[in-house]
Amino acid sequence: MAIRRSTTAEQGLPSAVQLRLAPTLAPQPGLQERKFGHRARLALTPAQIRLIDEQAHAARALWNLLHDWWTMLAKHQRSLAAADAAIRQARKEIEWLAVLPAQAAQAVLKTYYQAWKNCWEGRAHPPTFKARFHTVMSVDIPQGRDLQITRVHRRWGMVTIPKVGRVRFRWTKDLPAGAKADAGNRITGARLVKDALGWHVAFRVQTLHPMPEPHQGPQVGIDAGVSVPLALSDGNHHTHEQWRSTCDKSNAWLTGREQATLLALERRAAHRKSLRKQGERTSHRLRATYDRIASLRARAKRRAIDWQHQTTTEIARTYGVIVVEDLAITNMVTSAKGTVEAPGKNVAQKSGLNRSINQEAWGRTVTMLTYKAARYGGVLHKVPAPGTSQRCSACGFTIPGSRQSQAVFACKNPGCGWRGNADHNAARNILHLYRMGLALVPAAGRAVVRRARRVKPATAR
Repeated sequence: MAIRRSTTAEQGLPSAVQLRLAPTLAPQPGLQERKFGHRARLALTPAQIRLIDEQAHAARALWNLLHDWWTMLAKHQRSLAAADAAIRQARKEIEWLAVLPAQAAQAVLKTYYQAWKNCWEGRAHPPTFKARFHTVMSVDIPQGRDLQITRVHRRWGMVTIPKVGRVRFRWTKDLPAGAKADAGNRITGARLVKDALGWHVAFRVQTLHPMPEPHQGPQVGIDAGVSVPLALSDGNHHTHEQWRSTCDKSNAWLTGREQATLLALERRAAHRKSLRKQGERTSHRLRATYDRIASLRARAKRRAIDWQHQTTTEIARTYGVIVVEDLAITNMVTSAKGTVEAPGKNVAQKSGLNRSINQEAWGRTVTMLTYKAARYGGVLHKVPAPGTSQRCSACGFTIPGSRQSQAVFACKNPGCGWRGNADHNAARNILHLYRMGLALVPAAGRAVVRRARRVKPATAR
């Protein structure tokens, strides 16, 4: 996409210079454009790690300098042109800031301005300073032509990182690079990201694919839960029994030995932190302990994402219409501790439930189902969530006490008496709501459009 600049006046910024994306060429008939990211692990030498670390710290420092400069100036003096000139001058005068490539510095400015636009439009809070040890280290490579990707082995490829050189990365996906790249199939850019496992490269891929034929598979309703992660209306369940959470195992994606190691590391970190004086820097031993804790948690997250990918791919290939609940997950995991004047009840139990809901990552599952269903020609719908687990799927009546336990549902209606699995009953109700035409419409006379509490309503923006 080409970027052009135009001066507009909005949100109290009369001389702000907008970044507008020029329209791209329409894909050929019968083809659809698909944009996605692919993450690959980098194999870096110690010298290359040091160079990328310096670039990441320079990018974070540039963000902080830019934020300080932006908030210090009067509103009529703020503009992208002035910010761009200030960045160019800073890279010439500050030696440690010059290690950051010019394109990466421009990407920091673009991201910072987008953060302000999100604030002005009511989607996020104003941008703030980035802390050294609480910010994900990353460096953007906005130009895909700078990468020069080649495949050298069945499992390894080579990529060029500005001011670092040629770097090996793990080849796990067929990328449109080299002779396979053209105007419709190409890599538009990348970002270097550091996590608990080291540095990774996230490619931004753009491809053209034939339009999928409409999926002729059956319809299915899916109920998301904790004991049974995904319960289907046709009686099938998708669980991860080998990683099932128990009372003695708070993390559902670690083995017993790994969970014991994690607990020991957390206790060691808490003990060493208690011995640190106020204002004293974190010791290398404590930081090494934090790194081991982060490594175990990253391993658990990778297992969860792998299970979600395999499960959602199977569901998208099997069913043509997928129906899920429209859940406000952020509101569901709100703490129950309350205030000093009005303390909450069953705080420990609610904390355990919140932890289990977060580990299942229902929102990520729905996101995967959405784009995978479209990829295979299917469609995903959301229906109102209230009452799906308490209403009988056979007679349609909601009678208190019908759900006897987490797994057992027995209808108390004398004329019905249906009995079965509670999760299966909820999944049938979800599918029935879609068939009745109640997808994303008010239920029982009240609106069901819910949002996270931290997001302002559209009328207040």
